[in-house]
Amino acid sequence: MDEHNRPIHTFQVCNVMEPNQNNWLRSNWISRQAAQKIYVELRFTLRDCNSIPWVSGTCKETFNLFYHETDEAHGVKFKPPQYTKIDTIAADESFTQMDLGDRILKLNTEVREVGPMTRKGFYLAFQDIGACIALVSVRVYYKKCPFTLRNLASFPDTVPRVDSSSLVEVRGACVDHAEERDTPKLFCGADGDWLVPLGRCVCSVGYEEIDGSCAAASTQIRRIRYDLM
Repeated sequence: MDEHNRPIHTFQVCNVMEPNQNNWLRSNWISRQAAQKIYVELRFTLRDCNSIPWVSGTCKETFNLFYHETDEAHGVKFKPPQYTKIDTIAADESFTQMDLGDRILKLNTEVREVGPMTRKGFYLAFQDIGACIALVSVRVYYKKCPFTLRNLASFPDTVPRVDSSSLVEVRGACVDHAEERDTPKLFCGADGDWLVPLGRCVCSVGYEEIDGSCAAASTQIRRIRYDLM
């Protein structure tokens, strides 16, 4: 139960009494979609080994995160040697028997990034080597610069490069009834933010800018423009 007495569904393991544990949990196949780099957010609880009697030397306070890229689902087949280790995951906070009695949930959140990704999809796998752990949630996501309108130009969804120091240059398309004054550009950063706006579009003759679009100008405005030409 969480702090609001709502049930939490978890994957749990606590085989801390016996040595040489090697327990695995594998995800379903996950489509990569447009991602070149993925982020894995883990939320979990972990028991403090010092709070468990008679487990010295067999209880662990870490677990391992792995992934395996593939172009299609493998069904129930699972071959751990094919998996690449992402990292060893440790808890910032572990709980004790006293916390259990007080119903205190010490939830840890860890994020790891993986890339470059090149296949159509991938699996995640979790290896337990003797911890008392509950995996509460796993969130997999990637970052992108979202569709945006800037200076009367539209810029499509854009996925950043794997190299976080490199920006993706994107050329914008003028909105309806607008034309380029200088080539509109934005640069997509690694965190999914648009940076360094350059250039712009302007409304064509007979149109005026209203709320980021070009609408037909009023008769009076058109007459003034024609008189000036």
